[in-house]
Amino acid sequence: MPIARLARRTALVLAAGTLLLTGCGGGGTSTAQDGASGSDSGAGSGSGKAAGYPRTVTNCGQKVRIDAPPEHAVSLNQGTTEVMLSLGLGDRMAGTATWTDPLPKSLEKENAKVERLADNNPSFEKVLDAEPDFVASSFESTLGRGGVATRAQFEKLGVPTYVSPSDCAKDNSGDTDGSRATPLTMEDIYGEIRDLATVFDVEDRGDRLIAELKGRMSEAVAGIDAKKAKDTTFLYWFANSEAPYMGGCCGAPGIITNAVGAKNVFDSTHDEWPQINWETVADRDPDFLVIGDLSRRSETAETAAKKIEFLETNLVTRNMDAVKHQRYVRLSGQAMNPSIRTVEGVERVAAALRAYAPAA
Repeated sequence: MPIARLARRTALVLAAGTLLLTGCGGGGTSTAQDGASGSDSGAGSGSGKAAGYPRTVTNCGQKVRIDAPPEHAVSLNQGTTEVMLSLGLGDRMAGTATWTDPLPKSLEKENAKVERLADNNPSFEKVLDAEPDFVASSFESTLGRGGVATRAQFEKLGVPTYVSPSDCAKDNSGDTDGSRATPLTMEDIYGEIRDLATVFDVEDRGDRLIAELKGRMSEAVAGIDAKKAKDTTFLYWFANSEAPYMGGCCGAPGIITNAVGAKNVFDSTHDEWPQINWETVADRDPDFLVIGDLSRRSETAETAAKKIEFLETNLVTRNMDAVKHQRYVRLSGQAMNPSIRTVEGVERVAAALRAYAPAA
């Protein structure tokens, strides 16, 4: 092991030991830079003397100082992982964790460069073993109390942290998945891309990725009959058959529904993923059921196949119009969470809508 890496690992382990013994406590984004930047080289010395550094990113109300382009970054959720991989940063990542879905083919090559620390939450010690110089997460529940560790725990070790702004923009208090007073938009997701591109000094790559996603959004909704769309209803089921998690008004399902000009049958709730009984679901009787096709195994009815089996055999749901006519749209969990794959959700829902209600 190179001397510099050995010294860093020793410092992290010693500091973590002290931290564990003594204990610790624990909107949109904007970016401020303390030095010039703008290169697309991805080069960084890791010494704190890289050109254009240090720089500061304002994230979830915290100012995060980055002394050099990260070279051993850890992503604790698939959403932030896919942003980093899409920016071509696989060779500058030391680990990933908490997966719900297979990766798109386009990201498999970059992902092969990175160690998977865990399918779910890794331990704090496991993350420190990867010698991170930057840690990012999609959810406060992962990088916070009850998760891998708090941001303060990492930052006391000199490791800067980042949480997706789309998550901290909602109220995460209580035992639910949070609620939103303000609807999420794709601009929130683009903001995360800009932030991470700035952290890693690959702003040009970030601009190209955003332009690509915007182009896909425009192409996805082209040709939709607006009048027919507004009379078409959708329901979003993420997981769990006993107490199903259904999409509320203002998260990723809201982005998708608003983009195609349709209606979410549960758009009256601001909870991100309220748990709603099947009698209420059947009473709403949506035209389409958008169902999560997850590969994880933490809830009942994770895969689309299990969801469809339940819907078509359950006495309450089997007579719903969408079930009788098998009007299902299968989406990855990432597409149903705020992420760059929410664009994939728009594409698939828009395609189903055009086939169901073609323009005159």
